[in-house]
Amino acid sequence: MDALARPEAASLPLIAGRWRRESRALIALGLPLIMTALSQMAMSLTDAVMMGRLGAEALAAGTLAVHFVGFVFLIGFGITAAVAPMAAQAIGARRFKDVRRAVRQGLWAAVAVAAPLMLLARYSGSLLTLLGQDPAIAAESQRYLRAMVWGFLPALWYVVLSEFLAAHSRPLPALVVSLIAIPVNALGNYALMFGHFGLPKLGLIGAGVSTAIVDGFLFLGLLGFVSWDRRLRRYRILARIWRPDWQRFFELFRVGLPIAGTLMAEMGLFFAATLLIGLFGTDQLAGHGIATECVALVYMIPYGLAQAATVRVGLAHGARSPQDVRLAAWTAMTCSTTFGLLAAAAFWFLGPEIVGLFLDPARPENRAAAAFAVSFLQVAALFQFVDALQVVTMGALRGLKDTRIPMVLAIVGYWGLGFTSAMVLALEFDLEGRGAWIGFAVGLTAAAAMMQWRFRVLARRV
Repeated sequence: MDALARPEAASLPLIAGRWRRESRALIALGLPLIMTALSQMAMSLTDAVMMGRLGAEALAAGTLAVHFVGFVFLIGFGITAAVAPMAAQAIGARRFKDVRRAVRQGLWAAVAVAAPLMLLARYSGSLLTLLGQDPAIAAESQRYLRAMVWGFLPALWYVVLSEFLAAHSRPLPALVVSLIAIPVNALGNYALMFGHFGLPKLGLIGAGVSTAIVDGFLFLGLLGFVSWDRRLRRYRILARIWRPDWQRFFELFRVGLPIAGTLMAEMGLFFAATLLIGLFGTDQLAGHGIATECVALVYMIPYGLAQAATVRVGLAHGARSPQDVRLAAWTAMTCSTTFGLLAAAAFWFLGPEIVGLFLDPARPENRAAAAFAVSFLQVAALFQFVDALQVVTMGALRGLKDTRIPMVLAIVGYWGLGFTSAMVLALEFDLEGRGAWIGFAVGLTAAAAMMQWRFRVLARRV
């Protein structure tokens, strides 16, 4: 009998050995996923740093635009991300034609989703103004989005192909393409935002043009690899792509919409808080933009570990090994929360130095925004542990094929408790932006507690 199932027979070296093996397996799987996510965030971080060089108003408008488009993009991302489980199941059953069908319909689903979302982003200025944002900042955000929106469809196509590769346990090509895209994005920003290499100085619009170009580069890079690789080109994913397959098309929406719902619940909290903080002025909005970029960057580590936890827990569950289910989950949670504590220390003790990477502290007009950013990072330090815990617990639950209940719990935690607290603290207690960030802490703590409860219940059942 398994040593973990009989504590009296388990020696400390044996238990330690199992933990070491599981940790190595988790990191070997999670590291490429983490690096890919970080490379994507590096491009967003580069955009934010260069927007900051244009001034606090440009950074505020860019922050508003990025949060808006990021929120609506999650709808398309959640649906196209369903390609991975559908393709993986087909590969496991050796139904290789169904893999091709899933990928093809993922490309078509991206078109169906991108069209209305592109239209919404193109006319976002009026909507943002109706939501109480400064008309000048909203107008500048719309100009940025009108340039950026042309990369929306290739970005979703890139997601489809990256999920296709993930289903084959081959995340490295997506990582390589993303790493190459980082300097491409930086060079595009440098040339188009500031008018170098004989190109016009477009300011914030230049950042949008550069983002659209990079999205196209990412898609074409993966498409080239899939078409070249001997093992993957046999699928001929673009052959007869015009033929409809309504069964797979609607299955993508059925599987993907709950994924999108969960992601939107969390991202929606940050977007709603961005709108809330926008009511308190440009300086607070710019500071909020810096703090959210930093939080989003460190979030990629627990997020990558959560993706790895989904696979490790799923493998153990498929092998009908409840001891290994718990071992995989707790190992991932331990690694994730350890990193969360390190991130908290960095935000708390190095806040001014971090903010200085975004805004030049020598410019008097940046001092107020920088002070708000440091204040927000101090609050962010308080919830790094629970954020790392809740995201990896959610990943473990997905490994048990439990997604609907976690979506409900996420909505209750993020919105029922988190955003309600943010509104009360910001408006009723006059804490403004800092109160909104305390609301984040409340929502994420509640979500972590509920996700832990759900996993413990299911782990006992397993």
